[in-house]
Amino acid sequence: MEKPVIRISVRNLVEFILRNGDLESGGTAGDKEAMLKGSRLHRKIQKQMGSHYQAEVSLKKDTEYEDLILRVEGRADGIFTQNEKICIDEIKGVYKNLELLAEPVLVHRAQALCYAWIYLDDHGLEEIDVQMTYAHLDTEMIKRFRETMTREELESWYQRLLDSYHKWLSYQMKWREERNRSMEKLEFPFTYRKGQKEMVAGIYHAISRKEQIFIQAPTGVGKTMSAVFPAVRSIGEGKAETLFYLTARTITRTVAQDAFEILRKNGLLFKTVTITAKEKLCFCEKPECNPETCPYAKGHYDRINDAVYELWTNEQSFDRETILRQAEKWQVCPFEMSLELSVWMDAVICDYNYVFDPNVYLKRFFGENISGKYLFLIDEAHNLVERGREMYSASICLEDTIQIRKFIKPYSQKLWKKLGKVVSQLKELQNGCDSWKVQENAGVLPISLLSVQGEMDQLLEEPPTQEVTDGILDFYFTVRDFLNISELVDENYVVYTAVGEDGGFYMKLFCVNPAGNLQKCLDKGISTVFFSATLLPLKYYSRMLSTRKENFGMYVESPFEQKNRCLLICRDVSSRYTRRGYEEYRKIAEYIARMSWQKKGNYMAFFPSYKLMDDVWQVYQEEFSSGWVRCICQHASMTEREREEFLEEFTEESADTLVGFCVMGGIFSEGIDLIGNRLIGAAVIGTGLPQVSCEREILKEYYDAKGEQGFDYAYRYPGMNKVLQAAGRVIRTRKDRGTILLMDERFTGRDYRMLFPREWNDAAVCILENVEQQLGAFWKREEKK
Repeated sequence: MEKPVIRISVRNLVEFILRNGDLESGGTAGDKEAMLKGSRLHRKIQKQMGSHYQAEVSLKKDTEYEDLILRVEGRADGIFTQNEKICIDEIKGVYKNLELLAEPVLVHRAQALCYAWIYLDDHGLEEIDVQMTYAHLDTEMIKRFRETMTREELESWYQRLLDSYHKWLSYQMKWREERNRSMEKLEFPFTYRKGQKEMVAGIYHAISRKEQIFIQAPTGVGKTMSAVFPAVRSIGEGKAETLFYLTARTITRTVAQDAFEILRKNGLLFKTVTITAKEKLCFCEKPECNPETCPYAKGHYDRINDAVYELWTNEQSFDRETILRQAEKWQVCPFEMSLELSVWMDAVICDYNYVFDPNVYLKRFFGENISGKYLFLIDEAHNLVERGREMYSASICLEDTIQIRKFIKPYSQKLWKKLGKVVSQLKELQNGCDSWKVQENAGVLPISLLSVQGEMDQLLEEPPTQEVTDGILDFYFTVRDFLNISELVDENYVVYTAVGEDGGFYMKLFCVNPAGNLQKCLDKGISTVFFSATLLPLKYYSRMLSTRKENFGMYVESPFEQKNRCLLICRDVSSRYTRRGYEEYRKIAEYIARMSWQKKGNYMAFFPSYKLMDDVWQVYQEEFSSGWVRCICQHASMTEREREEFLEEFTEESADTLVGFCVMGGIFSEGIDLIGNRLIGAAVIGTGLPQVSCEREILKEYYDAKGEQGFDYAYRYPGMNKVLQAAGRVIRTRKDRGTILLMDERFTGRDYRMLFPREWNDAAVCILENVEQQLGAFWKREEKK
C-alpha cells in the first residue's frame, strides 16, 4: 500500500516545533503594510547582492518513515557563493532596534538551517554557510549573522526536528483509521422523525456533490443531529477531513456537543473541540497576554506543545471545563490551547466569527492561500446575514481621532501631524452632513490612515511607556480594521457619513450584502449546509449568504400535528407607531390577560421594543394583574445569572400562572428550550420590523435601485424572522401543546401571509371579544385527549 505524502512548509514546521518563550499580545502581528515593506526590502537586498546571488530558490525534501513520507518544502531567500563556500541567506524585515539584537531569533535561524540541510544533502556537500540578514523596515539598516555548519551537525539537527513532528502525524493517522472503522456500522441514533430522513439524505447528497444547501427545518425536526450525522459519515468515507459546526449562540454550541456525545455512546470515535471566547476562558481579570502580569503567558510556548499532545491523545471531547483543567495543569493560556487543539480535531464547534470575521478567523485553516477539505454546518443561519454585515463593515470616528491626537502629542510629533490630516478630512465631510449622507467612496481617507498606521506600528514596537500602548491600542485596531475593510469595498458596499446616537461623527464602510465576502471563506472548504427553523424566504437568504447560483434548497415538513397548537391572528390590534397610545396598550394587555386566564401555566409575551413592552407592562399591572397570575419582565442589561434565574421561573409544575414580558429578537426569543408545560403560550406583539434608521433606509434604497423589494429586504424579512423565532418557543417537542397569538392586523395581509411557514396554513382570525372562546375551545379539546 502506497504511503501517504504529508506536506508542510519549512516555516510552519519550525514555528510549530521550535517556538518558545512568552505569549504576548501583538498589536502589529500580521500587519499588511509591514508585510509589503518587508517584501520590497527583500527584493532590494536580493538585487544588491549581485548576479551571483540566486533569489527565491525553491527547495523540498522527502523523508520516509514506516507509515508516511514527510515532504518539507519552501523557498530560500537567497543562495550565493563566497570564498568558494555555498551560503544560504535568510532575510527578515523587522522594526526592532538592530543594535539590541545579539543573536538570531531561534525560529528564524531554524528556517535557514532547514534550507541549508536540504541544499547540502541534494548537492553532496560536507559543509555549508548559513547567514541571517536582518533589515530594519524603515531605516533599511542591515545586520548579519553568519556561521558554518557541517553535514553531521545539520543531519542530526534536521532529523530530530522531523522526528518531533512525525510523532504528531503518526498518532493522527492511527486515530483517523480507528475513527473511520468506528463509522462502518454507525447508524442514526434515533427513530427517524417526519422530515428527518429527508434532511439527512439531502445533506449527504450535497456533501457528496460538493455543493451548498439551504434547509428550512421547523422546530422539533431534530436539525442538529440531522446535520451532524451525514457530515460525520461523509468524513468517515473520505469526502471531507474537518467539520466546522458554526453557531451564533452558546446554547446551540452545547446542543452540538450533545449530538456528538450521543454518537460517541453509539460507538463513534470522533474528536471535537468547542472554542470559547477568550474573555470566558481567561484565568486573569483582564484577558491581556502580558508575561509581566500573567503567569500563563510567561513561558507559554515552552509548555504548549506538551500540554496539547497529552490532552489530544487522551480525550475525545474538549469543552470549556476540559480545556481549563489542562491549561491550569500546564500553566498555559486556555484560549490559545483551544486554538492549537483545533488543528488536530475532527470537528470544531465555534462561533461564526472564527470562520468569517477578517479580524478573528482561524488563520491556521483560513489564512491567505490556505484551504482544505472542510465541511461547514451553519446553524441558525438566519443570524449570519446581520452578523456578516457587522463583520465586513468598519467605521472611523472624528471625536475618537481628536482625542487620540491630543493624547499622543507629547510622545510623537509625526503621529500627531498625520492624525491632524485625518481630522481635517473628517471635518470637511462633517460640514455637508446633518444626519447621514451617502458618499461616492471613502476618498483619500484610507491613504491618510495608512500613514497613521505606519507611525503607530513603529511606536508600538518600542513604546516609550506602557501608558502609550494602553492609550492607542484600541484606536490602532480601529484603524487597522478600517483599512482592511477598505480593500474589500465594491458594489456590495455603501460608504456613508453620519452623526451617531452618541453624537459623534462617523464615516462607515457599510457592507449591505455580505454574500461575496462570506462565499470567499466558504470556498476554502468543499461543502456548506445552511439550516434554521426560520430561513424564509429561502431565496432571500440564499442571496444574502451565497453567490453561487446552483445552491440546493429544502423545506422540511414539520413533525408536529397542527391540531396540537392553536394559532390565532388578532386583527383588531396593531403595534404601528400611529396607533400607539393608552387604548392600544390596554387592548394588548387585555389580550395577554385573556390568553393566560384560559389555562393555568407559563406564557411569554414578545414585544418589538423595550419601550412598547414597558408601556404595556404598566397598563397590565394597573388593570389586569391578579393574585393567581404572576408577571416577570426582561430588562436591557441582564447579567448571565439574571437570565438563568428568569428562565428558571418557567417550571414544569408551577402553583400559579406566570407571564414573562420579553423583547422580540432578544435573548429569550431564540435558542431557548422550554419543553412541555414550561411554556404553553406566546403572544407575539407586532411584525418585528426593525426601527427606522439610516442603515435600514440605505438598505431599502440600495435594493430598490437593484429592482428588488427594498422594504422587504430592509424591514419585512428581518422582522418576520423575529416573529417566527418568538412563536417557535411554544412547540418544542411532539408532546407539547400550546397557543400562539399573532397580535397585529398586518398579519392578515397577503404580504405577511406569504411569509408564513407551511404549517401555519391553519391560522385563524380572532378579535378581543371572541379570543377566549377560541382559546377555551382548544384547551377543552386537549383535556379530553
